[in-house]
Amino acid sequence: MSAPSIDRATPSAGATRPRLGAHTDGPLGGVVRGARKLAEALATPLVPADYLDLIDPMRSGADLRGRIVEVRPETADAATVVIRPGRGWRGHVPGQYIRIGIDIGGVRHWRAYSLTHRADGSPAAGIPAGCIAITTKAIPEGKVSRHLVREAGPGTLVMLDQATGDFTLPSPAPAKVLFLTAGSGITPVMGMLRNHLTELRDVAHVHCAPSERDVIFAAELAAHHESGRMALSLNLDDVHGMLELDRLDALVPDWRERETWLCGPTALLDAAEAHWADAGIPERLHVERFRPSVVEPGEGGTVTFARSGLTLEADGATPILDAGEGAGILMPSGCRMGICFGCVLPMRAGAIRDLRTGEVTVHESDEPLPVQTCVNAVAGSCEIDI
Repeated sequence: MSAPSIDRATPSAGATRPRLGAHTDGPLGGVVRGARKLAEALATPLVPADYLDLIDPMRSGADLRGRIVEVRPETADAATVVIRPGRGWRGHVPGQYIRIGIDIGGVRHWRAYSLTHRADGSPAAGIPAGCIAITTKAIPEGKVSRHLVREAGPGTLVMLDQATGDFTLPSPAPAKVLFLTAGSGITPVMGMLRNHLTELRDVAHVHCAPSERDVIFAAELAAHHESGRMALSLNLDDVHGMLELDRLDALVPDWRERETWLCGPTALLDAAEAHWADAGIPERLHVERFRPSVVEPGEGGTVTFARSGLTLEADGATPILDAGEGAGILMPSGCRMGICFGCVLPMRAGAIRDLRTGEVTVHESDEPLPVQTCVNAVAGSCEIDI
């Protein structure tokens, strides 16, 4: 493949126990964190494993943790978080994601992020050997993403889950590949590129961003393009407008012949699934979704939290998880997107609506029904056992 230039004007072919305080930076940060740990130990009934956690939280056999070693800005509102994982880390397949738990204001919050480092543990793109990396964009309503980008720093201890997900390349890799990404949807694909680009013979990549300054990994993507290893087309909203998928015929004329990996905002994912289906090749589109596709909300109603003795009104667009947290109830949570099942609670009775599909479930049995509170809203009334 020859090395074309990038034409930007006309693009070419998881309930948790509350923790004390938040992360403290500065030279006394370690002392302050140690004092907090001691205070928590004195105030909370502990088992032997808890004492070991205070001494060596990243030891083998403990719950998997990691320690942030660097937060590296990528754009004005995106950063790569480099983490040294504990000894229980089992590795990943490029394209997979992990859940990260971090304490903010005394409450542990879990979110899912794609991994972008080398799967063999070797250094790449400035990521030290033995470290893992995720890249996140701070969004206005994103409590965790904003904390990671703006406030977290070296030394912060985070909880980790093992890698999971099937948004990965097969072996052997397809002869012709198209990556279609937008915004922070670039992150799982960057994980694939850093690990598999030398194995891919014919790669086209269409990436969408609001402007040139918002392109995450811009220099690395440009280097791959200029070396001829990948044909990159940037669709910049402030230059070209939002990407219309019928433009793929001009950007990547043979897109129908390529296996495509797609990650980005829900609207793009929905539109692409329809576009590939209309072309008669839905099986060639591989999609990573990090937010549920929400349908028109129902009427809402009342949610009763049985053990808390609280009943509240919630509209049909608000997940039960958000409604409970908004009322001050400590709810179990995880990815908050219907993937990890960390938010599941028993529903004793009532009706709920799945915000992804619109399906209404009515439960009248004597046996509690497990429901995902992060992707279900009340549809009339329901009683949750918490």
